[in-house]
Amino acid sequence: MQMVDNARVVVYLMTGFLESGKTQFLRYTLGQEYFEIDGNTVLILCEEGEEEYGEDLLKRSRTTLLTVDDPEDITLEWLEEVEQKYKPERVIFECNGMYPVSKMEALEVPKGWGLVQKLTMVDASTFGTYIANMKPLFMDMVRNAELVMFNRCTKDMPLASYRRSVKVVNQSAQIIFEDEEGEIDNIFEDSMPYDLDAPVVQIDDMDYGIWYVDMMDHPERYLNKTVEYKAKVLKPRGFGAKEFVAGRMAMTCCADDTTFLGYICRSAYAPKLSPGQWVKVKGTVGYEYTKAYRRKGPVIKAEFVEASEAPEDEMVYFN
Repeated sequence: MQMVDNARVVVYLMTGFLESGKTQFLRYTLGQEYFEIDGNTVLILCEEGEEEYGEDLLKRSRTTLLTVDDPEDITLEWLEEVEQKYKPERVIFECNGMYPVSKMEALEVPKGWGLVQKLTMVDASTFGTYIANMKPLFMDMVRNAELVMFNRCTKDMPLASYRRSVKVVNQSAQIIFEDEEGEIDNIFEDSMPYDLDAPVVQIDDMDYGIWYVDMMDHPERYLNKTVEYKAKVLKPRGFGAKEFVAGRMAMTCCADDTTFLGYICRSAYAPKLSPGQWVKVKGTVGYEYTKAYRRKGPVIKAEFVEASEAPEDEMVYFN
């Protein structure tokens, strides 16, 4: 399925582990005025949980519920039959979290169908167990999601850590936390492991991942501040002579799934640097649009760059 702006049949992909709140969320959404359409909706259910859709709601929202026992049965031919029989303007997939979401994203769909949004629901009360035992499946779910919603949250949960677990895989995802009373706005009451008010914000090796995600999420906290950290040099093709990326490799779920997390730096010393070299960088944080980010993002004006030894553990880990 491809993301399409002007699809003839719009497709929504809802993912999440069993009893993560997918059905409850969709049941609420189908009943809202802002989600109404004049035509028909087909809801394809790839698992059956404890929650059910009422017949009145389905009739009122002109929704046909179809259940499949095995996602492998969702073929192009089957979907073409669904379109011919029900003539939907909207199709919603409620997916089984144990089935790789990347396979659902790769489904071949009838011409004119287009994926417009992918959402992932997470039960915060069981998130720790799932992330410890099924991390690759979770990372697969959130990798391309536009919205990740954590429900059943309590204030004693490490919600900021949960956010970082998603952001390291999908920086552009919108992440919402909800408790029984609704959305939780401030999840950053826990202090950072470094002093943001210091003349130079010192980022220790073990805190690199926390700093990287927090500065991406909250650039206003770091704008015009001086930071100092240790990183590996990357020189992507197309960068200017005085530009480089200083960052670290991060393990997102396993040794085979790593990514480089770094920020653009500008320095007169850049031409003397070699790709893969470890350096200590001290510079002032700015915020601007760059082609590399394809949007606005942090850019560090590095007043001081010097060669450094690699840290004892070069990898960044996200719990």
